[in-house]
Amino acid sequence: MKNAKTEEQPEKRAALVSVIRDGQDPRQTEEYLDELDFLAATADICTVKRFTQRLPQPSSRIYTGPGKLEEIAAYAKEHEIDVVIFDDELSPSQTRNIEAVMPCAILDRTRLILDIFMSRAQTAYAKTQVELANYQYMLPRLTGMWTHLERQRGGTGTRGGAGEREIETDRRVIRNRIAKLKEDLVKIDRQMATQRSNRGSLVRVALVGYTNVGKSTIMNLIAKSEVFAENKLFATLDTTVRKVVFDNLPFLLSDTVGFIRKLPTELVESFKSTLDEVREADLLLHVVDISHPQFEDQIAVVKQTLQEIGAGEKPVYFVFNKIDAYRHVERDPDDLTPPTPENRTLEELKKSWFARTDTPCIFISAKERIHVDKLRTDLYGMVREIHAGRYPFNNFLY
Repeated sequence: MKNAKTEEQPEKRAALVSVIRDGQDPRQTEEYLDELDFLAATADICTVKRFTQRLPQPSSRIYTGPGKLEEIAAYAKEHEIDVVIFDDELSPSQTRNIEAVMPCAILDRTRLILDIFMSRAQTAYAKTQVELANYQYMLPRLTGMWTHLERQRGGTGTRGGAGEREIETDRRVIRNRIAKLKEDLVKIDRQMATQRSNRGSLVRVALVGYTNVGKSTIMNLIAKSEVFAENKLFATLDTTVRKVVFDNLPFLLSDTVGFIRKLPTELVESFKSTLDEVREADLLLHVVDISHPQFEDQIAVVKQTLQEIGAGEKPVYFVFNKIDAYRHVERDPDDLTPPTPENRTLEELKKSWFARTDTPCIFISAKERIHVDKLRTDLYGMVREIHAGRYPFNNFLY
């Protein structure tokens, strides 16, 4: 059945576009495009070509230079590309100008992420949050959505034509819908706040990290639950909370939506309430994919996002996951250039700057269950310490 569905709905073919800014390493741009490729694959879009151009900054009018845009348009037409995806959020004017040249659909990074969130939202709460973010993204872009209809009407041709009236009507409808969704979220937030208050004063631990680093798999191992885990970006949108008991010591463990570079502002705002579990946590387990070549950049993205939601000062325990997938590049003995991060062995990584800081850490493989028992032991010790500080006379429990 799966093959039949694939034949009925073939994957869309895409070209990716990115600008290499002054001072930016081209390898970093390629790694960003790898992530964009992964986002596209998550949305069932197949990437067949990448375009890059070095510019001081993306063009405020068409993102790339005019010659590069014409090259992309020609390639898209010749190779029957379905969609061109840009690795930045395009302004409404950029979108209109590019659509005037491009023979196919275009997406920017924000629109792609929103589409993924819309397809993956399961609960009413997640659907409401994503719908709100989607309308906030659409509102300033309505004009461009109507220009092609105006060209087809023929009979109006004036600034006060049907298209413009339709735009104003749609703007009013969307603004009203945004207001209603915000009201709905406030009500749901109150309900969730009540649920959190009803949990008593149990110690709260939250799993945080970049998307697709293995948080849900670790959640399943620790809580012995069945949280959906998949090798795709944003497999988890809804916060899952489980009660865990280690040696008569109960605590709450939550799994949250993964963070990502350039996470759309609309989504950060609408999902802030979902991340209350992070803000109210006593301890954060920051899960890191140690096998990813840009794991240090991903750590920085997560730290910045935690600061933005008011959780930047929480106690953190680093969980460096996927040690089974870690690979390093062997150096030529005659190579006298300074070693790069890719040249470090796993043992050298363990002794590097993050292992020497005051932040505790552990190196595991959730998939192969390597050092998972040590993770449980460490977690028990940290939860016990927090519990003992909160209830100094209840230490007889453990």
